[in-house]
Amino acid sequence: QAQLLESGGGLVQAGGSLRLSCAASGRTFSSYAMGWLRQAPGKEREFVATISWSGTNTAYADSVKGRFTISRDNGDNAKNMMYLQMNSLKPEDTAHYYCAAGRITNDQVQGYKYWGQGTQVTVSS
Repeated sequence: QAQLLESGGGLVQAGGSLRLSCAASGRTFSSYAMGWLRQAPGKEREFVATISWSGTNTAYADSVKGRFTISRDNGDNAKNMMYLQMNSLKPEDTAHYYCAAGRITNDQVQGYKYWGQGTQVTVSS
């Protein structure tokens, strides 16, 4: 059974940092592109960052470019990890952050087939 499990969310002051992790298991996620997406209260889910299966190619939403870094570690096929290092956090980054996997890197929410339950990030001003 495919499973994506996020961790690392929490409460942080503006200007601070957090590192989100996503543990992927149950499928050969090393061959999937993966991404981080987020949803703030009252808003639609939006793209944050994506990374290719090899980790070679990445892309970011303009709102996080230069502050967030996506990376992945394709360990053995039993578990693959993906990360989102978030620096210089702003109150507008407050949202529920989701890990997702799809066949190709893309910035569209509907392009991802597998989803985790998400982890909450709250940035206080």
